[in-house]
Amino acid sequence: MNIRLSRRGFLAGSGSLIALHPFAVRAQEGQAHLRIMETTDLHVHVLPYDYYADKPMDTAGLARTARLIEEVRAESANSLLLDNGDFLQGNPMGDYIAYERGMPEGSAHPIVEAMNVLGYDAGTLGNHEFNYGLDFLTAALATAGFPIVCANVVTEMGETPDRDTTLVPPYVILDRTIRDGSGAEHPIRVGLIGFVPPQIMEWDRQNLDGRVMARDIVEAAQAWVPVMKAEGADLVVALSHSGIDGTPYAPGMENASVPLAGVEGIDVLLTGHQHLVFPGPDFEGVEGVDSAAGTINGKPAVMAGFWGSHMGLVDLLLERTAEGGWRIASFEVEARPIYLRDEEGEITPTVEDAPEVVAAVEAEHEETLAYVRRPVGKTDAPLYSYFALVADDPSVQIVSNAQTWYIGQMLDGTPHAALPLLSAAAPFKAGGRGGPDYYTDVPVGDVAIRNVADLYLYPNTVRAVKITGAQVKDWLERSAGMFNQITPGGQDQVLLNPDFRSYNFDIIDGVTYRIDLSQPSKFDADGNLVAGDANRIVDLQHDGQPIDPAQEFIVATNNYRAEGGGSFPGADGSTIVFEGPDTNRDVIVRYIVDQGTISPAADANWGFVPMPGTTVLFDSGPRAAEYLDDVPGLSIEPAGEGPDGFARFRISL
Repeated sequence: MNIRLSRRGFLAGSGSLIALHPFAVRAQEGQAHLRIMETTDLHVHVLPYDYYADKPMDTAGLARTARLIEEVRAESANSLLLDNGDFLQGNPMGDYIAYERGMPEGSAHPIVEAMNVLGYDAGTLGNHEFNYGLDFLTAALATAGFPIVCANVVTEMGETPDRDTTLVPPYVILDRTIRDGSGAEHPIRVGLIGFVPPQIMEWDRQNLDGRVMARDIVEAAQAWVPVMKAEGADLVVALSHSGIDGTPYAPGMENASVPLAGVEGIDVLLTGHQHLVFPGPDFEGVEGVDSAAGTINGKPAVMAGFWGSHMGLVDLLLERTAEGGWRIASFEVEARPIYLRDEEGEITPTVEDAPEVVAAVEAEHEETLAYVRRPVGKTDAPLYSYFALVADDPSVQIVSNAQTWYIGQMLDGTPHAALPLLSAAAPFKAGGRGGPDYYTDVPVGDVAIRNVADLYLYPNTVRAVKITGAQVKDWLERSAGMFNQITPGGQDQVLLNPDFRSYNFDIIDGVTYRIDLSQPSKFDADGNLVAGDANRIVDLQHDGQPIDPAQEFIVATNNYRAEGGGSFPGADGSTIVFEGPDTNRDVIVRYIVDQGTISPAADANWGFVPMPGTTVLFDSGPRAAEYLDDVPGLSIEPAGEGPDGFARFRISL
């Protein structure tokens, strides 16, 4: 499987060098400096543009990462540029190409075209490459000017993995020429092998079942790496679209980069999939990982964030062996960002767009703008969040509806399908520090893809957890920390706790319940237990019957919550039964497309326990007054002006 390619970007002219890396300066005769660059999880983010919000952004875009690539190539004579997967799907440009334009013969996918412009040397498949089906994947890869490798996606299994027929070549060996410290040129053979989480068979079952199979990552590596070595690979670089996880190795594990690094013969690991940065604090304390030096089991490794936010870089000082091959004498690892964020959260870009990349996708960018501005469905009720913190709310309802729809499909045919399915969702745009205009407000009628940004601000991915009825109650008790304790009979008491973040106010759909505001909160604003005997959540029922504390439920949520974000009972990472490959935003878009017309009116599955003679106050956006009559189960009236442009409202409990 030896593929000879051009030396594009590998052996640069000496006249283009500007600030040499210390390895390049230090290299002597028989020593050479090799730079390996990684992009990962680009998700079609060619340009620094947020298509959901319909505005530019400075935290993403291969057009920006391209500037870092240029710098690295200028700093050394020998470099390779590799992609670690998840490039075909992940933003509206990807959806536009897949669902609208398609891949007619002779056309190029915009992310592939941009990668061609930058002269990538190779890449691997990520799990999201399979989201649009194998036919689309094949068409999108057809114009790639570089090899795509993956060793563990198989169309026909052999007796051992190295006898498999793989969907794309399992590996490639690049025959190149490398310049040593004396200026002499030598041959070098760089082997590249790719891997993807075997969970693709769950996440994209409808696209893959009966067409391909997935091997365990480590099993495939143990079989194929010796073959690469036997073919004369001097170095083996693993393109591991798999994360870094310190748990003991188990066959079929999703994030297998740590045990993969233990496979003999692998010299360098490029990792991804988790949308994190390595080296760096994201992986401090993980067994076998040095988060400062950038090593996994002692081998250099890197993870370059996501959406082009970083460029991963592994610098190698190579030495000629007595047998005429090469060994790693020293290395350095870093993840270079395209922006800086200060303590106040302000973003400062560190690079500008590369004009050749912008030009490569200019037409598709304009077509995508028209696509996101075009309606994808309709809503027969307004989508607003003015009362999301005090009553059941349509903007939260649509998120719950979409999550329930998606997880129901994903769990169909699994042992979990028989369990009751609930959905937890929180309001994101609900005033507060965002100001009096920081609310969702989509009128009845057309819904465009960019409106989804109003419904779901963050690029979370969907998760499902299995918890008990007792944990459902405590989950809601944690959410009820949003409210101050209210004295029965008191007038105009402040309802909302200003220290409680709106994204931690989860509403659980699929059950009914009421909140007793006369009780103290069981948890404080940070999720710490402060009143173990408190019971704000009362009349908690499922299907009209009181919830059995021992009964098991599936709760659809997001990765932040399921993995412990917000410190919710039952959500600490240990209860996850499904990890979806899709963002919650994408799920909402798909749900709207599927439904055609959505009916997001709140179903009033929760409310407050009546407290006769008691009133409370809360602040919202001035436009909330237009929807006072639509709030289910509450008597609300204007109560004058609030601070900083907010309007104040009174609830009679």
